[in-house]
Amino acid sequence: MVAFHASALDGVARNLALPTPLLLRLLSFGADGDRPPRDVLQRAELPESAVALILAHPNPGVRIDFAMSARAEPAQRARLVGDPSPKVRAALAHGPEVYGSRARVAPLPDAVCARLLDDPDPSVCAALLGSPHLPSSFVASMATHDRGAARREAVRAWEALSAGERSALLADPDPEVRRAAELQECRRDARVTAELLRDPNSAAEALRRGLLDHAEAERCVAERRHLTSLAENPSLPADLVERLAVDPDEAVRLAVSLRPELDETRRMAIDFTAGHLDRGDGVWWVRDGLADPEVLRRAATSAHPLLQRAAARSPHLPPDLLRLLARVEDPVVENLLGIHHPDAPEEVLMRVFARLGGTFSAWMAETHPRFPREGLAARYANHPDGNYRRLAVRDPAATPKLIERLSHDPVVWTRQAAARDPRLPLRRLREALHAPELASSAGANPELPEDEMAAVLDRAGVPT
Repeated sequence: MVAFHASALDGVARNLALPTPLLLRLLSFGADGDRPPRDVLQRAELPESAVALILAHPNPGVRIDFAMSARAEPAQRARLVGDPSPKVRAALAHGPEVYGSRARVAPLPDAVCARLLDDPDPSVCAALLGSPHLPSSFVASMATHDRGAARREAVRAWEALSAGERSALLADPDPEVRRAAELQECRRDARVTAELLRDPNSAAEALRRGLLDHAEAERCVAERRHLTSLAENPSLPADLVERLAVDPDEAVRLAVSLRPELDETRRMAIDFTAGHLDRGDGVWWVRDGLADPEVLRRAATSAHPLLQRAAARSPHLPPDLLRLLARVEDPVVENLLGIHHPDAPEEVLMRVFARLGGTFSAWMAETHPRFPREGLAARYANHPDGNYRRLAVRDPAATPKLIERLSHDPVVWTRQAAARDPRLPLRRLREALHAPELASSAGANPELPEDEMAAVLDRAGVPT
């Protein structure tokens, strides 16, 4: 098989205009060891006939790819819960790999999660407990499970557990479960905090979140024990907060400057330095309150750069705070707004596009709902940077003549964008299908005739 034919096959697998007979032909491919392209297995809205072929496919790799599809309906993927291969069941248990806060995956039903948790193969249970897609109701339900690893995960739903369940976890026979439970309970119990402080493995986290009496806190400051963690502690007495605000350690002063109870005058009076690349991920009270309007307002209206950056990660910013942060002259804030907020202003998106470039810029331009389209051809068709010439393809007003011209652009990314565009003249589209660097893009073009799609399958050796 010629290399570019395989590339064209990948494009046809992504083609949204792929007719159902060719889709089914592609899905039947691979019974002798090959496998269909992953893109055809992870398409959205697959017909039932296609799903049935995938579920019964003899190649477990095909079923694994479908089990990890972010576009398949949970009820479709859930039908693999009884698959004979533990690798398939483990892939189902973990679920899709997704990137970016705008990507969301609907979780499997609780009953299916329960079956996977009790799977006889340990790898399936481990994959489920490591999944980022577990429904909160199921996480809480694991509090009484026989497996210690499951009970340890249930601790994440601490506030949703009953008093009896919390007490049982605090007395759990598994020391790791007990420690996880104690690290939750220590927020409101100074005695539990004191016990955790005696364990070197949990002392730093207990100092960060535990309820401290004044004597214990004073002793930790005197001994300089995990001062950066201690500086974040919500129960730290005010006089010790003031002492740590002038600590010689810059990291300690920075941690104090991020405390939620400080007013803006006191916060900005602290001598701190924020790292140029620090995104504010560690500001716990903002991270935990990305959907809380009051938390977002306090963070976004602060002059502290890390609080502004932490707030910029929220897709829930109200319009006035979004406008406020969009005016902040901080490239990290702009980057975070461009990545996370569906309503980021066009001018912000264009600056992020210019600054980051490359694959990330292409991803943002193609996936962000607010990325501009109109007027791009007039502005960028003759731009000296091919990364910008590629944007001209996005313009609804771009003519077939311009699209064809851009399909010959010196920069391959621009040529590929033009080869995917349905306005590309058919003659040039057929040429692109046989160009190694354009075959995949041309194969994905929805205007590719059905006979050309079938010919790609023929050349790739896909049986009829």
